[in-house]
Amino acid sequence: MDPLDVLTNLEQVEPFYQAIFSADEQKVIGYEVLGRIKFNGEWISLGSFFQDESVPEEYRIEVDDDIVKKAIQEIKQLDEDILIFINRDPNLLMIDNGESFLNLLLNEKEKGLDLERVVIEITEHNFTGDIEQLKHLLTYYRTYGIKIAVDNIGKESSNLDRIGLLSPNILKIDLQPLKKATPSQTYLDVLYSISLLARKIGATLLYEDIEANFQLKHAWKNGGRYYQGFYLHHPSRTFIDRDFLKERLKDEFQHFIYYEKKKLEILYKKSEEFHTLIQQLINKYKKATKDYNEFITLLAEDLSHCSFRIYVCDENGFQQSGNIFKKENGWVFQPEYYMKNWSWRPYFLENIMRMRVNKKGFFSDLYSDIETGETIRTFSYPLNERHYLFIDLSYSYLFEQDGLL
Repeated sequence: MDPLDVLTNLEQVEPFYQAIFSADEQKVIGYEVLGRIKFNGEWISLGSFFQDESVPEEYRIEVDDDIVKKAIQEIKQLDEDILIFINRDPNLLMIDNGESFLNLLLNEKEKGLDLERVVIEITEHNFTGDIEQLKHLLTYYRTYGIKIAVDNIGKESSNLDRIGLLSPNILKIDLQPLKKATPSQTYLDVLYSISLLARKIGATLLYEDIEANFQLKHAWKNGGRYYQGFYLHHPSRTFIDRDFLKERLKDEFQHFIYYEKKKLEILYKKSEEFHTLIQQLINKYKKATKDYNEFITLLAEDLSHCSFRIYVCDENGFQQSGNIFKKENGWVFQPEYYMKNWSWRPYFLENIMRMRVNKKGFFSDLYSDIETGETIRTFSYPLNERHYLFIDLSYSYLFEQDGLL
């Protein structure tokens, strides 16, 4: 709608609220404040108004402040631990170094608002100014108990370095790209990286734009503590009972838990079976071979149905063999890999120690192979106290096996 229609009808502008639910208690923990205007009998979102840079900054700030003041008055009537999520354009915020907005909140504090209930949402990739100055402002806000959330992560060109620098309390991950039931592995890898970042900086993950059950499951499985989206609650002018979805969420989580436990049981069983197979093959070839190169060459023929690469490393990650690698025309020996070191790989030394202690082989998690680009798993097996066997399993094999993908 025309920005002028907004500015001349401010009395028709009202806050709407979208509930945010927690995984641990399955109840409403807060509301995101959204601007709406009643025009020709319909409630219309003000998102495009706030994003329209042709609208003078002072007008956008005026409308935003009006919505926030109304929302605070209403949310103050709720339970004292209900959070209020307030969107703020970081570019507008920095016009006066955040002073006017802070003064607004401090005025509300004098009227009874606990500032520890306030969460300011900013979209990092929209910010065009000095990131260090924004960092200092947000750090200053935190001294008042105000929490910081970085919004729309995973949607556009989010910069993990900048996000880490801002040290937000909450990372809001946008699940709109996850509308397909089979999203790209690259997208899932990016979300996994974000979940690792959240753990490192002590931030809580909030998954937004959840519009289907499988998205909720993804959020639950990938460290999401808070959830938001049309699947759970559409924005409304009024608040809802905190336990509005408690039973439904409990039931859905029970299904997720059951499915994941079954999947882990299958994975454990498959690992045991594969361990037994490798043990038998080692006993078969151990005395018949003079070195590891000959050993993995013989091993490859028995594992042709499942593996595409086999090699042996010592406890420090130095290869004690070349690679035996499967190409279209069969297995090829690659001597140039002898003495290459893989200790720099994530979890490599941790996995060596795990094999040494448990004296058993196991599957890695799913990951993308550097050379082939395929999604694979590696089966690692302790040959003795110092040498370890690594068997890379192809995507086609994993696809055929129940529970390995």
